[in-house]
Amino acid sequence: LRMDGAWRVYATGERPRGGPDHQIRAVLGNAESTAYGYRLPIVELLRTDEESHVVGHLGPYLLGPDWDPEEAVRRLTADPARTLGEALLDQRNLAGIGNIYKSELAFLAAVTPWLPVGELEPGIPPRLVATAHRLLDLNKNHPDRRVTTVRRPGTPLHVYGRAGRPCLRCGARIRKAELGDRVTYWCPGCQKGPHRQEADTSPSV
Repeated sequence: LRMDGAWRVYATGERPRGGPDHQIRAVLGNAESTAYGYRLPIVELLRTDEESHVVGHLGPYLLGPDWDPEEAVRRLTADPARTLGEALLDQRNLAGIGNIYKSELAFLAAVTPWLPVGELEPGIPPRLVATAHRLLDLNKNHPDRRVTTVRRPGTPLHVYGRAGRPCLRCGARIRKAELGDRVTYWCPGCQKGPHRQEADTSPSV
């Protein structure tokens, strides 16, 4: 089963609140929970023995029942010259990290997304993978709302979308720049490592 779109997960029997009922395109459920797919542009059904053709290349899924943190660390660090940001976004390393989590995880690891993974201190990759798993698990029932600043009500993210605003930890101005074809955010005060010329210095709204 391959799916693209917005999903909401509720306890079985709980009324869905992700939008009008006529926008529900698919429903998947078991005894504990039910997932409702809203406004899905694509839903493809595959036989179980054909799944590997679609997802066989992916790395360990952070919220999967067979989550393997050791394998995720091995894949993440397999190419020492690759930047951390690129390695985190590569779904062949570990599946489930998008652009928001990429920036937030680099901040929480106190390194810039441009630092080659081979230059990370030995304890950082396993800690980074564990943090990624914790954050995705924390946010799994809120696909449209990411929160990484657990103790900061009203400010859900440390750096993503906060260009030009003060860092919540050190007060330095959050910056943003391009990494590949994605915009990335970082704090020059809290994060060590190389960076790129800023794409935009005005505060994000």
